[in-house]
Amino acid sequence: MIELAVEQWAGIECLHAAPAGQRALPLPTILFYHGFTSSKEVYSYFAVALAQAGFRVVMPDADRHGARYDGDSEARLHHFWDILRHNIDELPRLERALKAQGMVAPGKLAVAGASMGGMTALGAMARYPQLHSVACLMGSAWFMSLSQTLFPPLPASHPDFAARMAPLADYDPSQHLAALGNRPLLLWHGEADELVPATESVRLQEALRAQSLDTQLTWLTEKQIGHKITPAALSAAVDFFTRSL
Repeated sequence: MIELAVEQWAGIECLHAAPAGQRALPLPTILFYHGFTSSKEVYSYFAVALAQAGFRVVMPDADRHGARYDGDSEARLHHFWDILRHNIDELPRLERALKAQGMVAPGKLAVAGASMGGMTALGAMARYPQLHSVACLMGSAWFMSLSQTLFPPLPASHPDFAARMAPLADYDPSQHLAALGNRPLLLWHGEADELVPATESVRLQEALRAQSLDTQLTWLTEKQIGHKITPAALSAAVDFFTRSL
């Protein structure tokens, strides 16, 4: 049994799941970030499964999504990378709010996400050493190079493209591989992903291995699976955090 509610944390509407009867106790806590054009409710099955496994799960709506959506879908398409950075910047606010209420077991704060949420998780891992473990599903650590093809705010050939994307460089996890290799990390990807190619996760796995930074890496792929979460991916995330958090 679990308890599930929609609540405000740090001024952000979040889905909050916890094992029944344990909501007020300090628990291993996972911040889970949803994908682009999606919402916390769409990914709520992660909250259910992880709470059933004994974790607190807090799933915030990203800027311009869910309860924060302003209805302008066309404008949102040009702000993918801004929204991703916003997710990463907001994480400490959520962390402070949860810890202030005694929700997080000491040293047991983790981050996970899928697609844009997976990239958020990697970006947060590179930036925040206090995070215990991270799960990235269908993501990439190469923000700057991927921004030229995945929801670019301008055509990559536009003379203003480099200046427009310059703030993203400080968030690029590929420039901080040591921070991605010093804690438990799960990478999962469908091998037929048509939106965020599986080669993005392969590239990270190989880069970590080349520097002997893969000792805490769990690396999983699934054949003939596109850009979607499968039951096997959900089980892999639950198993990963059950082992590592």
